[in-house]
Amino acid sequence: MQRYRTRHLLLALTAASGLLLTACSSGADSSVGDKAAHRDGYGAPDRGDEFSEQRDDRREDPRRENPRHLSTFALDVDTASYDYARRSLAEGRFPDPSTVRPEEFVNSFRQDYRRPDGDGFSVTVDGARTSDEDWSLVRVGLATRSAERGGERPPAALTFVIDVSGSMAETGRLDLAQESLAVMTDRLRDDDSVALVAFSDEAETVLPMTRLGGNRDEIHDAIGELEIESSTNLGAGVETGYEEAVEGLREGATNRVVLVSDALANTGDTDADAILERIAGERREHGITLFGVGVGSDYGDALMENLADKGDGHTVYVSDPGEAREVFCEQLPRHIDLTARDAKAQVAFDPATVEEFRLIGYDNRRVADEDFRDDRVDGGEVGPGHTVTALYAVRTEPGAEGHLATATVRWLDPDTRDPHEETGDLETDALHDTLREAPSRFQVTAVAAWFAVALRTGEVRVPGAPDGYGELADQARALADRTGDEAVDDLAQAIGQAAGGRG
Repeated sequence: MQRYRTRHLLLALTAASGLLLTACSSGADSSVGDKAAHRDGYGAPDRGDEFSEQRDDRREDPRRENPRHLSTFALDVDTASYDYARRSLAEGRFPDPSTVRPEEFVNSFRQDYRRPDGDGFSVTVDGARTSDEDWSLVRVGLATRSAERGGERPPAALTFVIDVSGSMAETGRLDLAQESLAVMTDRLRDDDSVALVAFSDEAETVLPMTRLGGNRDEIHDAIGELEIESSTNLGAGVETGYEEAVEGLREGATNRVVLVSDALANTGDTDADAILERIAGERREHGITLFGVGVGSDYGDALMENLADKGDGHTVYVSDPGEAREVFCEQLPRHIDLTARDAKAQVAFDPATVEEFRLIGYDNRRVADEDFRDDRVDGGEVGPGHTVTALYAVRTEPGAEGHLATATVRWLDPDTRDPHEETGDLETDALHDTLREAPSRFQVTAVAAWFAVALRTGEVRVPGAPDGYGELADQARALADRTGDEAVDDLAQAIGQAAGGRG
């Protein structure tokens, strides 16, 4: 524990000094130092010559020599990083900083954004001034339509790829998956189909694609007969899973591969790119997405994250029966459908009012600004019932008034692949005067982001953040009381564990 704390402190000294309260690249790279400056005919949406009067006056300003004023990223609804961090802290250790992704902390909490009536997104942009001079936090919120229980959706064809290697023998791994899959089998509809692939040193199809109606007993038997074997050839499991998904492909259905594993691959291909290359044809031709479910106290976070991101899917992490039932029995059946493919967001900051800005998180989801409307460039796949939140630290010009930012989300219709866009704007006079005056859900977003940055760097160095874990835990407890949200209470508990040195 002492060795880890020393490492944590060294990270704080080297990383925290430059990570925050500085501007961040808004393009594909994540270097520090971007200023908000204008660029003719560049950005989303096209605002014409709206800023032309200011442009000539600012051309000589050395602070604005970098012409980029955009922030572009692929949407991400993963939450595995936050759930794994909570488990690590509960077990008395800090999570490895490389596994902490702030966007997954932020996206783990319910938001109150307006939802659209149909497919696609609504866009909400709001913000609040902080106690740091001229610094504000700006929240960009995107929401899809509600996922109503029992609502209409296409039938599902789900191929479950289950890790049965030796490491899955630990309590809370294979046993958790079997219990959850059994309950889910009873929840899915009669016109849904499932297949089951198990892998250890090799992979085999335990159950070919089978309709639920009239076959639930057979499916239960297949789940119950899964047994622990030896090593972890995750690549073979994914490849066989996609082959089975193609074999059982159903037109008009949502076809998805669900990988359940601790992702501790030690045999065969262990690199995400190599694994995905083996199934590239199936993914591109048939649009089969990957849903990763991580388990286990030792967990291959990087591999699972890369597989899901590059496999047009997302990841979650479960550590107890309650979380597993929520994922398999509630989330998965309701979120089988897709409402958007290759979704990206681009935020254009107004150079007349914004001096610099930084996107907190999304480091591995950045997209080159010029690729925002290039639909060949991969984005994120999002289903109903989701929200996506991006939090920015924004430094405004002293006394700035007027337009602050415009956020645009672009996505492809999951069936026709036609592109669509939606936008939202923020004016300086709409900023809340203080963080305490902002809505409770905005404050939860800020606390979650502050916590993630602290775990990554050892210090809370985001505008408006309190001094240390103790004050941060107090804020989280107050928000938990105010919202009555158990998830926020869990957040407060995790921060308290970090503050008390138990994490």
